[in-house]
Amino acid sequence: MDKKTSKLTDISPEDLDRLEKEAAEEATPSRSRIMWNEFKADKPALISLILIIAFVLFVIIASFFLNVNQIMSTNIMDYYNKPFSNFFLGADSGGRSIGKQLILGSRNSICIAIGLTVISSTWGIIWGMVSGYFGGKVDLVMQRVYDFMMIIPMLMTIIVIVTIIPNYNAITLTLILSVFYWMGTSRLIRSRTLAESQQDYVKASKTLGTSDLKIIFREIMPNISSLIIIDTTLSFAENIGVETGLSYLGFGLPMGTPSLGTLIANANDPQNITQYWWTWLPAALEIIILCLSISYVGQVIRRTANATQRKGTEK
Repeated sequence: MDKKTSKLTDISPEDLDRLEKEAAEEATPSRSRIMWNEFKADKPALISLILIIAFVLFVIIASFFLNVNQIMSTNIMDYYNKPFSNFFLGADSGGRSIGKQLILGSRNSICIAIGLTVISSTWGIIWGMVSGYFGGKVDLVMQRVYDFMMIIPMLMTIIVIVTIIPNYNAITLTLILSVFYWMGTSRLIRSRTLAESQQDYVKASKTLGTSDLKIIFREIMPNISSLIIIDTTLSFAENIGVETGLSYLGFGLPMGTPSLGTLIANANDPQNITQYWWTWLPAALEIIILCLSISYVGQVIRRTANATQRKGTEK
């Protein structure tokens, strides 16, 4: 018997199991490592991630040094000031800095989109998973509520609610929008949960007496995480446009509050489109670039979730 064999025979079964687990963990990359590898392989997504992080940090930090009342005050001396003169991005018809409005408007739109995504996606995921898992009468009742919400003219209802509320702010607007923007996520998650609830692992868990909540949120939910991630990412990009669209129509944030939508609304004047393009073009370009960047990053996160699920299946 050689020395290597004698050393192996001296190892206890517990130590051998521990060594095997450590070797398996070293051979199998973690979720963060998988995500980083995906970003390195996808250069547009990596650039998009850096762009989003840098932009959000800049907007949030810079907004703390700006005074909204001072920025939104009229200054006729700077009427339609051109870019790179008194203001970096020029001024609008009231002599207000486009660049400063862009920073504050971006902060407002991003914060509203984050809040709307968190509330609506969380509620939609819970509603869809509960409806799809239990099925039967529970699913029937919950889907009738869904159908009722779908037949409501959403945009007109939001406009009416915003109009009749005397004093509202970004938080109020986020809560109002959250009431109506969970249905798409709910229907998507429900259809996937219906299929997952028929799988063998769910039936085995029910046989073992596992509670329904544990089956839903600890077994089914991880298996549909890639779908949840990509839906949440796309919803976030869409929700930026929701607030922007309402503000564009004049029913978003209150008057005097900067928003990307109010900046883009400057394009309603034909003269602004041709002569004073700086009053609306930067905001429009920002929305396009931001939404595309979020989409690229979401694709990488989805691939990471799929790879992690495959790794768990192989185990």
